[in-house]
Amino acid sequence: MQNSLNFSDLLRLIDERSTAFRAAVAAAPSLDVPVPTCPGWTLLDLVQHIGEGRRAWAATIAAGAEATGKVVPRGDTVAPQGREAVLVWLADSTRLLLDALTEAGPDRPCWGWWGKSQTPLTSGAAARRQLHEIAVHTYDAQLAVGDARPLPTEVAVDGAEEFLVTICTTTEAWPHETAAVDYHVTEGVSWRYWVGEDGARTARTSEADVLPAADASATSTASDLVLVLYGRIGLDSLKLEGRTGLFEQMAEWDPER
Repeated sequence: MQNSLNFSDLLRLIDERSTAFRAAVAAAPSLDVPVPTCPGWTLLDLVQHIGEGRRAWAATIAAGAEATGKVVPRGDTVAPQGREAVLVWLADSTRLLLDALTEAGPDRPCWGWWGKSQTPLTSGAAARRQLHEIAVHTYDAQLAVGDARPLPTEVAVDGAEEFLVTICTTTEAWPHETAAVDYHVTEGVSWRYWVGEDGARTARTSEADVLPAADASATSTASDLVLVLYGRIGLDSLKLEGRTGLFEQMAEWDPER
């Protein structure tokens, strides 16, 4: 399946969403405010997760095929004290990631935890994964400061696809009856998701495709679909049809990656 965003788009949007994340941090009354969508975390905990994580992925991408797991980064991996210092540290973390991706290009082999999915183990796939992690955590930070916003359309459409292809596909057997589920977003894109004995796979579909009827379907905006898939909002945000219990089964399924 071809990504809906090219490599330069991914780098641009990582930068944009990282800037939006820092704007939420800058607007917070305190870094101790709770993050409702990350139970038990304060905004500072989320900041630490983002900054340290971007540095770890920068080191992992730079290591290329030599990495057998996520690489422990060197340097300043702990968020500093003070708002201004935190913002500088976050910006530096993003720059390290973008520099590593730029140097690697989209096709360098790269370790990833998604080895049984449809997504390749490349730096381009890591860039896509990093975009959608920072996009969802930007929503978390905005929510924490009372300014939650829908994900930008191009991020949300690609984010729904990336989740369905990377996080939801596997070669591990589905433990229930074989099924097919359709996801539709109001921006005009659809996907079919199959689960069965040979695992799970996803394909983008169109009205021209001749397919058997799906067992269930979900329709919403792309942003709402992404936020449901990541557990940020409830299933009731989607228009569900057919065997709706499938969505709860899929949410509970946790195959080995």
